[in-house]
Amino acid sequence: MIELFDEDFDAIELAEGALILNKAVDPQTEQHWARAQLDSMLAEAELAIAHEINPKQRFDALLRLFYGDWGFTGDIDAYFSSENVFIDKVLQRRKGIPVSLGALLLYFGRKLGFPLESVTFPTQFLVKLTWPNEAAIYINPYDGEYVAKQRLQAWLIGHEGPLAKMEAKHLLSVDNPTVIGRWLALLKGALLREEKYTLALRCTDLALTFVPDDPYEIRDRGYIYQQLDCHQIAATDFQYFIDQCPDDPAIELLKSQVSVISRAPITLH
Repeated sequence: MIELFDEDFDAIELAEGALILNKAVDPQTEQHWARAQLDSMLAEAELAIAHEINPKQRFDALLRLFYGDWGFTGDIDAYFSSENVFIDKVLQRRKGIPVSLGALLLYFGRKLGFPLESVTFPTQFLVKLTWPNEAAIYINPYDGEYVAKQRLQAWLIGHEGPLAKMEAKHLLSVDNPTVIGRWLALLKGALLREEKYTLALRCTDLALTFVPDDPYEIRDRGYIYQQLDCHQIAATDFQYFIDQCPDDPAIELLKSQVSVISRAPITLH
């Protein structure tokens, strides 16, 4: 298992970090092909915007290339598919979710010199664009559209309720390790829905390299071990969560599962 540390991601672009993460979870990830594809597309983008002199027009040309000519788009039909969080699959299918599409837009944009940053807004990932001496503007990487703050406020209300109020912290730029941590959680959730438990287990192992002894991650690992018929290991993880989070609403259910496992005969394989 590859160990991942924050400093690995601070020095590279988000899409490159995501590829490292993807490869660590699934060795079948076509990492070399994806890197070659990124290089080829970057060269194409450089040529596509070369005729534009004004920086804003150059950036709009990049958006037209990314969402128009290249055809990247949000995956409406299978939003929660794990294919939308594996960068090589997103490059192959030209479909993704905000964080994966945003990572690619950031990659090309930052390589071309545009002032782009990551924002983990409560409802979804955003790309922040800040021209010199101007207020920041925000792009929805799902469709490439600029998003006004009024719309962001509406998204927040839909997500948190009518009393939700947008605060400055919601639009702060974040570093790559923060995004990668959330990406890993998205990937694990997608793999669990698809019952790809071995790959999901790698996600929990990786997450625990970032936050060792996280009781919620260990609880999730217990669930995965349970699906893999490793019941005694699952019981150990469940018991750890019970001891660490005695007031959690799921405690009684987990206690009953630990009790059932403890009464079951141990099978030696």
